[in-house]
Amino acid sequence: MIELKSGQQTNQTRRRLLRYGLFSAGAGIIGILRPATARPAFDPTISDKPDSNGLRLLPGFTSRIIARSGETPAPHSDYLWHAAPDGGATFATEDGWIYVSNSEIKRGGGGVGAIVFDKNGKIIDAYSILKNTSRNCAGGATPWGTWLSCEEIKHGQVWECDPFGKQAAIARPALGIFNHEAIAVDPIRQHLYLTEDTQDSRLYRYTAASQASSTWNRNNRPTLTGGKLEVAQVLSTGKVTWHEIPDPGGKPIATRHQVPDSTTFKGGEGIAYHDGLIYFSTKHDNRIWRYDTHSQMISILYDDDFFNPAVLRGVDDVTVSPNGRILVAEDGDDQQIVSITPEGEVMPVVQMIGHQSSEVTGLAFSPAGDRLYFSSQRGTSGRSRDGLTFEITGPTL
Repeated sequence: MIELKSGQQTNQTRRRLLRYGLFSAGAGIIGILRPATARPAFDPTISDKPDSNGLRLLPGFTSRIIARSGETPAPHSDYLWHAAPDGGATFATEDGWIYVSNSEIKRGGGGVGAIVFDKNGKIIDAYSILKNTSRNCAGGATPWGTWLSCEEIKHGQVWECDPFGKQAAIARPALGIFNHEAIAVDPIRQHLYLTEDTQDSRLYRYTAASQASSTWNRNNRPTLTGGKLEVAQVLSTGKVTWHEIPDPGGKPIATRHQVPDSTTFKGGEGIAYHDGLIYFSTKHDNRIWRYDTHSQMISILYDDDFFNPAVLRGVDDVTVSPNGRILVAEDGDDQQIVSITPEGEVMPVVQMIGHQSSEVTGLAFSPAGDRLYFSSQRGTSGRSRDGLTFEITGPTL
């Protein structure tokens, strides 16, 4: 399993940076407690020079490029890897795994592609699992083995996709019609959490119409054709209450505006579930949030104002490593993947060199946790047709 070693800590990063400020219902954050000291902008444990693939890595880590936009990743497939690779996830197979990746191309040019690996990590196939959609940005893997791909457009939908490519993708309008970004599934309390990519975004929660009596898994899945879509209101105590949205279709009133008491977040991005906690990012204030599904309390895990200079800016995609570290991809800044511990320690683990006009996307660990996948959405040229998808492995495999 990949081990993400921590660098030196300051007094601030040893603190639990989870202080919660004041909220105004239906408005947004109006205050927060911030530590004052700083941390170096780049951790010295990462290599000074990039490897042959243009990545600065932790000692002992290696990388390979597994796909390039416009080229086939697999020797016996005619599928050309899509432009603008974005959100991704992995799925176990009987003798390997599959990595799926969105294509954030607009006007019906988007979709989802898949790469199949054997048990040794050799690429053996590649194909499309969704076509002719628009700006498929992020999404989320489900415990029952499907990929929920999100359209980042005004009237965007969520598409449930089969990673094996055997079943046709299905639109899930019950999850709301809005500018979707990402989804995280809580298999224990049986909710789907959704982020929205707008300046005045909201945090949503979906409950299926027919809930199962036990944890969601491959043999126990919900029906996503009905149910209840709710929006979060954060009280001044940090407690979250949920209000049902009258019309998830968003007409004539946009979904985020239907509940006046709902709380505004500044540009929702990636979201992930781990051990009863939901982590999500908001890009316009560079924050990582943590929501406890048991206590229904929300707090701020990372805020770039905690640091001067900040380690992490341009927060975007989020995933959680097998050892519980939160990994965040940067859209812009210095193109890093940054690790945050549950205690608030921050350190970069990967940096792309020469990708100034791109962004890091598609964070996903292999099912065994021994490989990390991600993409440079627009490569070194800054053009969506030049996307690159990487795999890194570490010394603790």
